[in-house]
Amino acid sequence: MQITRQTEYAIKTLIEMGQVPYGQLISSKVISQRHEIPEEFLHKTIQILSRAGLVVTQRGVQGGVRLGRPLDKITIANVIEAMEGPIALNVCLSPGYQCSNMGMCKVRRVLASAQNVMVKELNKKSLADILAEGKEEEI
Repeated sequence: MQITRQTEYAIKTLIEMGQVPYGQLISSKVISQRHEIPEEFLHKTIQILSRAGLVVTQRGVQGGVRLGRPLDKITIANVIEAMEGPIALNVCLSPGYQCSNMGMCKVRRVLASAQNVMVKELNKKSLADILAEGKEEEI
């Protein structure tokens, strides 16, 4: 499994929004310029994040985008699921997938165990934690 460039941009976008006071709007143009993200692509990314409730958009002259919930309540797993759908290392681990070999498949058990560890790790730290760690490294 490899996350897409759009998911990477979504993570960067949310972390950028976390650097302004909670509830304050930031222009998508500013985010686009700071992270060299094509504006149209960023708009599509923000739409997906908005549908997931991770951001709120406001149109107009005073418009922009802001976090839909505090950065300390958003994890990498939340972003991946918003952008890519449920996390699954293999199709057999996707929610609702039916396979006649599921009960006796030894490979599925190993993949399920690995997936559980990965999801737990992706949920361990919030984006606020990641942002704080980056600031500590700069000091």
